[in-house]
Amino acid sequence: MTQNGDDATLVRRPGIPDFRLPPDQPEPAPPQDPQADEPPQELPLDRNQAILEAAKQVGALLKRKGHLFALAGSVAAYAHGGEKNLQHDVDFAIRPEDADAVAATLREAGLTVYTPPEDWLIKATCFGQPVDIIFELAHRPVGADMLERAEEVSVDSVRMPVLAPTDLLWSLIAAFSEHHCDFGAALPIARALREKVDWERVRRECGDEPMPAAFFFLLERLNVI
Repeated sequence: MTQNGDDATLVRRPGIPDFRLPPDQPEPAPPQDPQADEPPQELPLDRNQAILEAAKQVGALLKRKGHLFALAGSVAAYAHGGEKNLQHDVDFAIRPEDADAVAATLREAGLTVYTPPEDWLIKATCFGQPVDIIFELAHRPVGADMLERAEEVSVDSVRMPVLAPTDLLWSLIAAFSEHHCDFGAALPIARALREKVDWERVRRECGDEPMPAAFFFLLERLNVI
């Protein structure tokens, strides 16, 4: 996850621009877009609101089909009272054994779903926004116990399960490593949710890993915890 930059007008993904075959070869048919037959949507121009719309749509689909899941990432932090400064995608946590069924639900609804090289998530696209369906957080499989601790929260008027604040902060902090150590993205979330988090449990779950320990040191110096 990276920090979202400037707001952007939403457009569908373009094809390959200015690609032409030599005159003696027929031009290929354009690729089929699985969402091409959808009725036109009135989409917001604000990127944060667009991400929320995608979260609401996917969350409603998963809830309607009875899947065990929880909203995660920056949208979950917003749902718990954090800033509406969302990152570049929507994150949902599911159990590994539910991945195929969740993918089928999203495809049945007409969303584009694909498997990336990483083996801990599947990806989808909703309203032009990327959606990560994650079944491993901080290198640990998502378990039913974590999803059952999720709190049902209103996400921009749609109620859905959202990772509990303690699990959410653990998932962000425990993922820090030498190759992924964006304290700037996690710090505002920690500040916003600090009174809702069991920090001793987060420390215990993170163990003595150096990057989480450095983040805890920063939180203490800033009087966040």
